[in-house]
Amino acid sequence: MTGARVPPRVRLSTVPALDATDARLIRALTEDPRATVMALSQRLGLARNTVQTRLARLEAGGVLAPFDHRVRPEALGYRLGAYVTVQVVQRSLADVGEALAGIPEVLEVTALSGVADLLVRVVATDADDLWRITEQVLAIPGVQRTDTALALRRLVDHRVAPLLDRAAGPEPAGDA
Repeated sequence: MTGARVPPRVRLSTVPALDATDARLIRALTEDPRATVMALSQRLGLARNTVQTRLARLEAGGVLAPFDHRVRPEALGYRLGAYVTVQVVQRSLADVGEALAGIPEVLEVTALSGVADLLVRVVATDADDLWRITEQVLAIPGVQRTDTALALRRLVDHRVAPLLDRAAGPEPAGDA
């Protein structure tokens, strides 16, 4: 690998649960991502140190995704998206996952139950580029079979706002 930063693995069991205050804080950040700690503390009626401490805990716990999740691949010339399901020799899952992380066009890899072992989200510049990427995936030792589905249109973009609204509960009296 060429020194690319590989994000730490986030295990679902280690992500801390949010309380209503955390949910309100993240919802406020979602509405104004550039808000300062002071602005957030004033908006939420919390001490500045409380906001700072909670944000640090949320970042360290893997609750907040890295900033690069906000960059759309289309802006970088990757206009074609696809989902590749991969069947893997079971003892090779970790090695295959590591090899997939070395392919820049692989955005996300999720282990599945069922017939397919992995769901791999990839981007490509065009159909020929997707072919090249698929060939790279097939060349990984331990990969038995792949199946590729093109992403035609995103009907619901990634979101958690409705879940944050539910977790945050009703707005406290006096908030605007």
